Order: sequence, then C-alpha cells, then structure tokens
Amino acid sequence: MAQFEATRRAAGFTLIELMVVVVIVAILAKIAIPSYQRYIQRGDLVEGTQALAQYRVQMEQYYQDNNTYSNGGACGVAAPTLVNFTLSCVIASAGQQYTATATGVSSGLLNNFVYTIDETNDQSTVSTGNWGLSSGNSWGVR
Repeated sequence: MAQFEATRRAAGFTLIELMVVVVIVAILAKIAIPSYQRYIQRGDLVEGTQALAQYRVQMEQYYQDNNTYSNGGACGVAAPTLVNFTLSCVIASAGQQYTATATGVSSGLLNNFVYTIDETNDQSTVSTGNWGLSSGNSWGVR
C-alpha cells in the first residue's frame, strides 16, 4: 500500500512548481508582447512610405500632362485610401509645388507617425510616435 501512495503522489504538480511556471510565462510575455508590437509597427510603416512614393509618381505624371500639380485648387491626383495611414496633399505656389503627408491613424499602433514628400522628392519624417527618432530628411522606419 505504501508503494501505491508514493506513485500517486509523484504524478502531480505542487503549487510551488505551478507558480514558478506562471512566473516564467509572465516574464516571457512581458518581453515578447512589446517586441511583437514593434515588429508589427515596422511592417505597417511600409504602407505609408510606399503610398507616398507611389503618390509622388502619380503627381509627376499629372504634372507632365497638365503643367501644374493643381486640379482646381486641390491636388491633381486623389489621395488613396489606406488602412493604417491617412494621406493628404496641400498645393502651394500656384500649383507648382505640393506636399503630401501620411499620418498614422489614431486608433492603431501608428498613432503620431507622420511622413511627408514633396515635388522635389524631399522625404521627411515629421514624427515617429514613441520611438524617439529625430526628424530628418529621410523616412525613419527603424
């Protein structure tokens, strides 16, 4: 009978062992979740920068056809609808200059990310959210 109880007792986990496993999983989650969110952010940033680059090409095509970037005071090409960014365009100098801006949507991981491009292909990072990258003359995507 003593042999049966020894086998039965060795088959389960103690509360201490279970708590150690819970603590290890919590530590791993504390490290993994922010890393995964930054990974997702970096992947989603491509949508904004590529949309700006493509928008610039379309604006240059419009300029070649019309000798102006303006279409009645608005940008010659309609801004595309994006998932993670809002794209806007502003005309200046009587239709000879423009600035297109991609702003991260406020409800997502890209809140406060802002990128711009103009007719001279000046790519600027206005804001990078909580990444702390300084504004510059290129797109900061880490």
